[in-house]
Amino acid sequence: MSTWTRWRGQRRYHREFRIAAPRWPDPVSLTAAVEQLTRTTEDGPALAEADLADAATNLWRAQRRLSRLAEEDSREAKRVGRYLQATQRALDEAGLLIQDHDGTTFHPGLSLEVLTMQPDPALRHEVVRETVRPSVYLAGKRIQMGQVIVGYPDDTLEETGA
Repeated sequence: MSTWTRWRGQRRYHREFRIAAPRWPDPVSLTAAVEQLTRTTEDGPALAEADLADAATNLWRAQRRLSRLAEEDSREAKRVGRYLQATQRALDEAGLLIQDHDGTTFHPGLSLEVLTMQPDPALRHEVVRETVRPSVYLAGKRIQMGQVIVGYPDDTLEETGA
């Protein structure tokens, strides 16, 4: 539509009823925004790694809670889940990895903070029972150490003959 036609269309109405054309900002992808925030400046990083790790941890927690709600087959939970998945994909593209440790075999050489050890006679080896806080990596560098609860085989029942 030409500018003259738009101008003429607006001039048909009284000044009070004329509506200015909307001015939309240029679309910026989340990936570009994360890259811009993590770019270093002369004063240091624009976004501290600790802040980025906190944001990633909160995203991870929201995804876990939402997966529990999605089991109830809520349409709203599914819709919000898609937003969280899109955010997760954008962070992945920006080089941010959130690692959940649930169910993985544990050994002392892993770079994890163990909060507690729980005996479990059903286990044959040490296993991460629950991830309290995930490990977060930015461009292959760990910016947050994961916190886990580890289950280990309980041999005391076998020794007593129970």
